This record gives sequence, structure tokens and C-alpha cells, in this order.
Amino acid sequence: MDKCIAVIDLKSFYASCECGVRHLDIFKTPLVCCDPYRSASSVVMSATPYLKKRYGVHNVCRRRDLPLVPGMIYAVPRMSFYLQMSAKVNSIFLDYVAEDDLHVYSVDESFLNLGPYLNLYHREPEAIVSRIQADIKEKLGLVATAGIGPNIFLAKIALDQEGKKMEPYLAHWDYGDVPAKLWSIRPITEVWGIAKGTARHLARIGIHSLKELAEADVSLLGKEFGVMGYQLHEMANGRDESDIEAKYVPKERGLSNGQTLSRDYTKREALLILREMNDDLALRLRKSGSLAQKVSLSIGYGVGDGYCRQTTLPIAAEETDALFAGIEELYESAPELPIRELGISYGRLREKSVEQLSLFEEAPISAKKNHLDAALDAIKSVYGANSVLRCSSLLSASTAKKRHEQIGGHRR
Repeated sequence: MDKCIAVIDLKSFYASCECGVRHLDIFKTPLVCCDPYRSASSVVMSATPYLKKRYGVHNVCRRRDLPLVPGMIYAVPRMSFYLQMSAKVNSIFLDYVAEDDLHVYSVDESFLNLGPYLNLYHREPEAIVSRIQADIKEKLGLVATAGIGPNIFLAKIALDQEGKKMEPYLAHWDYGDVPAKLWSIRPITEVWGIAKGTARHLARIGIHSLKELAEADVSLLGKEFGVMGYQLHEMANGRDESDIEAKYVPKERGLSNGQTLSRDYTKREALLILREMNDDLALRLRKSGSLAQKVSLSIGYGVGDGYCRQTTLPIAAEETDALFAGIEELYESAPELPIRELGISYGRLREKSVEQLSLFEEAPISAKKNHLDAALDAIKSVYGANSVLRCSSLLSASTAKKRHEQIGGHRR
């Protein structure tokens, strides 16, 4: 069957969820998802279309940057509620397509392969998508926007360029729309998949528009960009061979943990935060039944360039202290600057099948540490992450207790 892909995006998702439970119209209500009890630099997670259109408010801004709007509603973010709403939306999608024909791209955006269902429902794709939009509105009070195309790329472009902008919030692009619609998009960074760095590189070789990219010499693009050059050429011609059913399997798995700090931290204070982050990430590693042999550290400063390093451990490990030793070694050479962001990650993960012993540590000591980690993990799994904490978590610089009560850095 011919492919027919629909991408459905929930308009101003977090703000729409808050308006939905309050029975408010997102196009007439000044509401932002932002915690007014935190500092003025707290992030606005989402704003209603009313605020965006009338006052120029952007989703990603700080509370201090919001204009003075009469009747402004501050909805304290609650991530568990938004995740529940997202799950309900995906449940509606599964009323129309099988799980293999659904790709959840993010918490508020999904791709559906409608091709196999057009004959089954005896309907055009616009009619099916309109019905899905109506179900989401009727059952959950959310406004869904959509794009339809013969492949994932054109469906996404139809959504971004037309579907999101005006009622009925549905646009259908086909290959015949490529010359008139796709090639007319300016600047080319407005196109999904073309970043500013890619656009600058294209400009250096004389390509400034999607039409020029579509008509460019493929061998030149391959020489300049490698495999990506051929992908760019296909994309500029509206072609995309991506398959929803072909689920992505990464060549190498990894785990990461990061946070943005509420103030400038000294290097000594930030070491405490790194230890807490490592405690949480090591717990996730053990739950996955894996060992890690690479650790990475990234630091963002209030001024100047960031710091990023990685190292390979002598032995793949799951033990909290062994993993932190690698991170601490990387941290020692970091500059003494005010710290605002921290990130750690584990790489080269492999399944824990056999234990490799160390020549530098006695086996009984290593076993004792593993038993201690296992005991702490068991307590936390039953009583919660805050049931067992380091004494250092009582210090004012600590963020562990607060973060364990959040999802993605926001209130549950």
C-alpha cells in the first residue's frame, strides 16, 4: 500500500492541559505553566496561543520576561498529570491504528501510518485525522494540529508550515506541492532537520534555498557532508524512506543525568551535586542490569565556555563509588568558575553477566560495597528516593531531596 503518514501535535500542550481542567478556552485565556513561587528566572514551560499571538510570549522564556497581562493565570507545572494526559492521547491513537503503526515522537507529538487503514475505514486520510482531532477535543479538551503526507518528512513540514497556523489545523502535502510550497520556505533553517550550522555550510558552497539544494550536484553534497549530503538532497525533493515500523535500535546505549542550578555554585559546592547525581544515575544503571565502562562530565558556566570530558574506567562497573571516582577525576581539572549547569553520563554499557575482579581491590571489600548498594536500592524502591540520603543532603547547597520530588526538574 502507498504510505500515508499523519503527524499529530498537541497545541501548547502543557498550557492546554491546564486550561482543559479549568474549562477555559486556550485562544482567550492568558495562562502560563510556570511556578510563581520559584525565582524570577524560572522557565515558562508553556503559554496559551492567546498570549503568544496577542503579547508575543514564547514558550521558552523566563518568568521575569513575561509582560504585565491583566488576569494572568500562573499554573504550577505538574509533570505527572501531563504524562497521564499524553498517555490518554496515545490511547486514542491506538483506537485507529495498531501499535506498530504509531511512533511517539515526544510527549505531545506522534506519527501515525494511515496507509493500511484507508480501505478499512473507507475514508480519506483527512477524514480519519479530523475524527481523531475531534475525539481528542471531546474526551480531553485538547486542541490537536496535524500534517499529512506520503512520508514522515512531508507530513512534518505540512504540520509546521500550515497545520499549526490556522483552522481546521490540518494540512495535507503531496509530492506535487514540493516546488510551490517546500521550495518557497525561507529561511531554510525553518525546515525540520536543517540546523544553522548546516545552513552556513550550504551557503559556503553556494546553496541558499531548498530549490538550489534539490537541484545541486549530489556528488558535491556527498563530498561536503558525507551520507548526510545525500539525505539533504532527498529531503529537498520531498523524499523520505523512513519507516515507522522499523523501530530504532541504538548501536550503543547510555544513561545520563543533568540539571540546571538555581544560582551560581562554587566548584566545591558543585561537587556535592555531582555526587548526588551519580547516586541517582548509578541506581538507574543497576536497575537496568548493566555495567558501564565510560563516564562523562559536562559543566556549564555563568560566563565563558563550558567544560566537557570523558574517561574509560579500568573495569566496567555498577558500584556507586567506582563510577564516581571516574567523574571526580574528570572534575579535578575543571576551571574554578561559577557553575550553573551539570551533566554526567555513563557509556559503553553492557549486560551484567559475569563479574570481572580488580587487581587493585580485595574481593571481600568490593563485595561488601555491592551488598551495600543493593540494600540501599531495595529500601529506595519500597519507600522512595528520599528514604535514604547522604548526610550532606541536609546542606543548603544540596538539591537531592527537592529533585526526587520532581519529574524533569518540575513538580510532579
